[in-house]
Amino acid sequence: EALLAADPGTGATRALLEERDLAWLNLAPGFPRWLADGSGFLWWTERNGGPEVELRSPDGAFRASWVSPEHGFAALVGFDDRRRGLWFTGGADPTSTELFLVRDGAPPERVATGDGPAAVEAALSRDGSRLLVTRATAGELPRTAVHAADGSQRPERIAELPSVALEPPFAPSTAISRVGPGEGIWASCTRPRQFTPGKKLPVIVDVYGGPAHQHVARVPRLLAQWMADQGYLVVSFDGRGTPRRGRAWERALRDDLGGVNLDDQVTALRALAAEVPEMDLARVGITGWSFGGYLSALAVMKRPDVFRAAVAGAPVAEWRDYDTFYTERYLGLPRQNGDAYDRSSLLAWAPRLDRPLLVLHGTADDNVYFLHALKLSDALFRAGRPHELLPLSGLTHMVPDPLVVERLWERVMRHFGENL
Repeated sequence: EALLAADPGTGATRALLEERDLAWLNLAPGFPRWLADGSGFLWWTERNGGPEVELRSPDGAFRASWVSPEHGFAALVGFDDRRRGLWFTGGADPTSTELFLVRDGAPPERVATGDGPAAVEAALSRDGSRLLVTRATAGELPRTAVHAADGSQRPERIAELPSVALEPPFAPSTAISRVGPGEGIWASCTRPRQFTPGKKLPVIVDVYGGPAHQHVARVPRLLAQWMADQGYLVVSFDGRGTPRRGRAWERALRDDLGGVNLDDQVTALRALAAEVPEMDLARVGITGWSFGGYLSALAVMKRPDVFRAAVAGAPVAEWRDYDTFYTERYLGLPRQNGDAYDRSSLLAWAPRLDRPLLVLHGTADDNVYFLHALKLSDALFRAGRPHELLPLSGLTHMVPDPLVVERLWERVMRHFGENL
């Protein structure tokens, strides 16, 4: 990746800096961010092992590191040119997101917009005087408020934007912990509200397990609680390949989108069961959507010793048929790295299926095209592997129809009820 300066008169360009990575380069929205006085620009990099924000001179020379990797930069909130203040969200704990302020290169300061761990998103007004902050916790739905961007560690709340969301009649019981050896894997566990200590329960792994998304976060897991209340322990794990654990952690899935990340689901499942003895590891199901659907289908094909049943929502069956900008970042070019595509394809694993698999897919999916479900079903049919395919007529990658959502999850839970 090269950052170029262009002369608008002649069209001539010159390189200000270059970024290189043996695996891939992530892109950070909002960067480069030029200072209004033209004295330099802010640049985002991972060359030192994690997200970092640097101040660079107009010719690209390094001046200072404003946000170092240990601060866990997640997203740019805004830059106040008048006060030379950089606002961002992040934090050392990847399961929560906090708001930070950097004052002209001084160490980042945490800015509290509420109490306790939370998931925070924010935006800074153009004049740098106001912050729009949306905050959710494990027990509370997102709330959006306007705060004064006055630089205080607990800024004044000026107004709250009213929410039209219905308040849930219960608070989810989700607990978050880090399990397993070494660096550990972040895990969440949602128990039934009528939980009996010592009673073994079947387990549903709610998975994503891929790049650019965290599944274990301090947000209200209402669907997980609804599932758990039907007599399950619902768990999630963010293993290698997921963000906010550093450059090497995320890039571990290079050349194999169903390798170490699936291994980590198994490792974390067993590690959590050592702490939650009610988990019945002889009755484990797995479900997810999109990349999570891909990993769910792969799990019952590749690890039937662990997973007894799966529901795969909108899975990518063949990575050669998915978005090139996304896929080639992780697997390279098909002509040059065909083995990685073959290794990561569900079609190659289809003859191995001997566990119950339900595939759900919107017929008008504009992200993971419906042809993925058709190709997967065809490969399973030709291999003589029984499975179920439920087309969601006319629906896209997201499912906004309330009735379809209700019927969909009824069908998911019936699948697990019959097979776990």
